[in-house]
Amino acid sequence: MLAFILFKRITVKIITLTMTNQTTNKKLLDQVRDTLRLKHYALSTEESYLLWIKRFIFFHKTEGVFVHPKDMGRTEIEAFLTYLAVKKNVAPSTQNQALSALLFLYREVLQIDPGYIKVVWAKRRERIPTVLTKEEALTILSKMNGTHHLMAQLLYGSGLRLMECVRLRVKDLDFGHQHIIVRDGKGNKDRATMLPGKLVPTLQAHLEIVKAIHKKDLLEGFGSVYLPDALERKYPNASREWVWQFIFPANNHSKDPRSDVKRRHHLHESGLQKAVKNATRLSGIEKRVTPHTFRHSFATHLLEAGYDIRTVQELLGHKNVKTTMIYTHVLNKGPKAVRSPLDNT
Repeated sequence: MLAFILFKRITVKIITLTMTNQTTNKKLLDQVRDTLRLKHYALSTEESYLLWIKRFIFFHKTEGVFVHPKDMGRTEIEAFLTYLAVKKNVAPSTQNQALSALLFLYREVLQIDPGYIKVVWAKRRERIPTVLTKEEALTILSKMNGTHHLMAQLLYGSGLRLMECVRLRVKDLDFGHQHIIVRDGKGNKDRATMLPGKLVPTLQAHLEIVKAIHKKDLLEGFGSVYLPDALERKYPNASREWVWQFIFPANNHSKDPRSDVKRRHHLHESGLQKAVKNATRLSGIEKRVTPHTFRHSFATHLLEAGYDIRTVQELLGHKNVKTTMIYTHVLNKGPKAVRSPLDNT
C-alpha cells in the first residue's frame, strides 16, 4: 500500500508534464478531470479513474518514455487488464473499475472507440456476507456513543450503505411518513427506506444541534454546502438553505478540492469505520464487522421476520432480486431449507 501511494505521488508530476493534447494544449489528466466533472461524477470516482489512467500509462512506458494513450488502443488495454488479473491477482471489481476508467478515457475524452475488449478476467468468488445476530448487533451498538452511534443505528435500522449515511441531508428525512429518501444511491438511483420510529426523537434532537452550528456558520460568513449536478449555479442561495445541509456535518471547515471554496462538508466515512471496529473489539465478538455488516444484518433480520424478499429488495435498492437472494443462503430457509440430521434426532 505504501509503495502504491509513493508510486501515485511520483507519477503525477511526470505524467502531467508529458501527456498533453496538441490541439488544446491542455494536459491529458486535466482533460479527463474536466470531463468527469462536466458529467457530474463523484469525487471518489474521479480520483480512482485518474489513478487507473496513470497506472495504464506507466505500465506501457518504453525505455523511460511515456506513450500517449491516443497512440495506444485495444491491444494495450487488454494487456494491462490481463496483467492485473494474472500477475496482480486483483478482485473482479477492481479489474472492472480499471476497465471503466480506460473506456471513459478513450470514449469520452479522446473520442476513440477501442472496440471489443477481450482479456483474462479475474475470477469471481461467491462470498456469503458476514451477518450479526440481533443480540450481536445490539451489543456492538451499545459500545458506541455520540454521532457515530446514531449513524450506526441508521445503518442497522434502515439498511443504508456507509456513504449513503454520511451524505444524508436534512431534506432526505421525512418524519411524518417515517422514511428516508436515499438520493443518488448505487447506480445513481433514488429510493425510499424506513426511518425507525425509535430514532425519531434522537434525530430531531441531533438536528437541533446541527441547526445551531449552521446558524453560527452563517453569521461567520460560511454556511454553504456542496450541491450536486450544478444546482449551485441554478439556485445560487440554495447551498446555504437549511434543508440542503448535511445531517452529519464535519467538525471543521475544509477547502473543496474542486472549487477551492472553504465550507463545512459531511463527516469522513473513516471515522465511522474506526468506531465500528473499536466497538466490535470491545464487544468481544469474533467476526469481521464493518459498517456494511449492519446492512447485511438489516436484510437478513427482515427476512427472518417474514417480510417478502421483493420488499427487502426495494428497501436495499438492489437492481436484481438475485442480489437479495444471497441473504436466503445465510438464513438457510425457504423451499430448499434443510435441517441437519443431528438436529432431527
